[in-house]
Amino acid sequence: MDNKVALVTGSSRGIGKEIALKLADKGYHIVINYARSKSAALETAEEIEKYGVKTLVVKANVGKQDKVKQLFAEIDETFGRLDVFINNAASGVLRPAMELEESHWDWTMNINSKALLFCAQQAALLMEKNNGGKIVSLSSLGAQRYLKNYTAVGVSKAAVEALTRYLAVELSEKGIVVNAVSGGAVDTEALTHFPNRDELLREAEERTPAGRMVEVEDLANGVLFLVSDEASMIRGQTIIIDGGMSLLT
Repeated sequence: MDNKVALVTGSSRGIGKEIALKLADKGYHIVINYARSKSAALETAEEIEKYGVKTLVVKANVGKQDKVKQLFAEIDETFGRLDVFINNAASGVLRPAMELEESHWDWTMNINSKALLFCAQQAALLMEKNNGGKIVSLSSLGAQRYLKNYTAVGVSKAAVEALTRYLAVELSEKGIVVNAVSGGAVDTEALTHFPNRDELLREAEERTPAGRMVEVEDLANGVLFLVSDEASMIRGQTIIIDGGMSLLT
């Protein structure tokens, strides 16, 4: 583990930050990617470095191919390798289908779906230098079921899950394991942008068989399992971590 490197996109806050911290605790050097808040990214780097690992902080909109190439060029120049890629960065316009405009659709698809494909291509080039690696994406229940105002994001996450299956097959020959984690409603800063946030949280609290809402740490633990050697025979799967809520009609 002395030299292993993990990239977590969108890791300056929320779920991405929690995943980055847990990977650092396992001994990974961490590449922190952010799009807006440099101060938050630097604060996260400071927390991570307390684990005795190195960090690289890179600003990049992963929805743009030129920025993706720059991101991976910096990783290659700094570390010369990549072992884990966590596709966490996400965005999207929350509106009913009939109110979506082309710009809303393109923005959501670029960051949530296109980013996985082109980041995975670049990640694979680095991973195959060291006989493979692990790729895990973050999805959501909206990929498989209707959520109010979630049309663009839900479709983009469905694309992530489908692409996870294709990449799992095609990258296996390079020793790369590809999976996804899908979570129920998690009370993060991102959820504040939902016009029906209170309704989502109330439903999650009342209807989760496990007796509590899913927390950031629950999703991070799922990701950590999928990047472990114990999960090497799980491929192309989307693991649902929702306390059983999706089992209820």
